Amino acid sequence: MCVALLTYADLSARLNISREAARSLARRRLLPRSRSDDGKALVSVDLAELRYTPRPRRARPADPIAASMARIEAVKTESFKAEIARLEDVATAYRAVFERERERADRLAAELQQATAETMAANSWASRLEDEVTALRSDRRGGSIAGHAARRLGHLAAAIVKADRAARAR
Repeated sequence: MCVALLTYADLSARLNISREAARSLARRRLLPRSRSDDGKALVSVDLAELRYTPRPRRARPADPIAASMARIEAVKTESFKAEIARLEDVATAYRAVFERERERADRLAAELQQATAETMAANSWASRLEDEVTALRSDRRGGSIAGHAARRLGHLAAAIVKADRAARAR
């Protein structure tokens, strides 16, 4: 017979229960109690006789309001998950459109660079033809065959330049 003086906290630690459960156990079993110098309650316990196994907790009846609130929260959560999935699908579709438009913009930029290069080449060619026409007109002599050929070449070059400028204006 080993009797020990234990506080409710010590008893609860030995029995692996809460402090309030240890206090309730001491009251139910009518264990002798006293006060220590610091004012805490001490319980005289014979540890050999004390065989205590805690009862499993009984389930409380469910609160109908809490149950309905839980169902509402579950429905809200599911609807939010569905909305997130829908928005992810929309984002994926927009991403595909964005990628297509970016590829299209890249193609248009390449075409613009090519058109710019072709325009610059045509401008330099037209400038060269204009320089040749000017040179031929300045070398022209009165009524000779060379003058006639130069005049004809000048008209031809002017027609080419005029057609080129009309093509650029479009």
